Amino acid sequence: MGIFSLRRKPAADTGGLGTSLIALRLDAGDVAPVHSAVVVFNAGGHARRAAAGKVACEPGEMAVCFHPGPYTVHLTPFAAAPEWALRLRFVVDVANPRVEQQRFYLYLYSEMAERLDVEAFRASAQSALQIELSQGALDLPPCTSLEEWHAFRAGLNQLMYTRFGVTVDDCVPVDLGDQIDFADVLKARAAEETVAASAAIAAPPAGATPPDAAPATARQDAFGLRRLFLELPSLSSGLRVLVLPDGLPVFQQHQALLLRLGMAALNVNTMPSLTWAAPDQPLSYQDQVRRTGQTLLAVQALDEAWALLARLQCAAHAQWPELLDEADRICANLETGLAFRRAPHAPRMEPTL
Repeated sequence: MGIFSLRRKPAADTGGLGTSLIALRLDAGDVAPVHSAVVVFNAGGHARRAAAGKVACEPGEMAVCFHPGPYTVHLTPFAAAPEWALRLRFVVDVANPRVEQQRFYLYLYSEMAERLDVEAFRASAQSALQIELSQGALDLPPCTSLEEWHAFRAGLNQLMYTRFGVTVDDCVPVDLGDQIDFADVLKARAAEETVAASAAIAAPPAGATPPDAAPATARQDAFGLRRLFLELPSLSSGLRVLVLPDGLPVFQQHQALLLRLGMAALNVNTMPSLTWAAPDQPLSYQDQVRRTGQTLLAVQALDEAWALLARLQCAAHAQWPELLDEADRICANLETGLAFRRAPHAPRMEPTL
């Protein structure tokens, strides 16, 4: 009689939710813990809240369960000083009724695969912080004064909310000297460089495709284009509702920026396939890697644009011209990456002897 018994799908593992795990995908019939929140996305990416408990999804919908926290992570502001960090405590705040789409929901739908671990989020937040500090968008000087610390905190809070949709509850500097040995960090970096160099030496000859490399490249390209497709309209919406300083030049630059982002979104929506050079003509693996690299450059510009939006939301009117110049640079990088991603394939001619 065993062959007639119903096979039940293993229950979703929600262990660690609220401690080491922020969010995970659930299937219809799974049970979300009592203190968690459930968001259901339809095929178009629109989200609706659902009650905790047994998940009910329509065909084509995706459910995500998350715990609001709080969570505590250590962020290293400067890679050259890993023994000094910021102890950051953040929460997923209640839904903001003034916006049509919550930023945290977009982050889950756009960037999370199956689950969002606290460590993975920490790495993303640390990378965003380090980039802002290296570019001078945030300032955290030695012997920081109280006024400088408040300015840094305001910028960090806005960056975390605009980029990830989380609210910073507390942030204090901590000394991790008793937990991190800089010499061990340098040894680990040297070992990674050695492994990378060995992999480059052992790489297959030109024209050959490494095993399982083509699917991984295709996944990277698809993931990047999906992020651009989902996030560029939301980014434009955030820029559109900003309160502009008085004056026609700033208004004209702002409108030109929105137009360029709209054209970039159209470019993404009509992007040609990665794997084809022409109808019935497959594209070589090396050219697919080049195309994927251009997609990743566009995604990098997208991340910079989110960080710029956070700065514009807190900027004084006198800072707008400089920030709009920065927006012009970011848009140029975005447009260049997308243009090279969709550029027609030109066969390379090998020199003849």
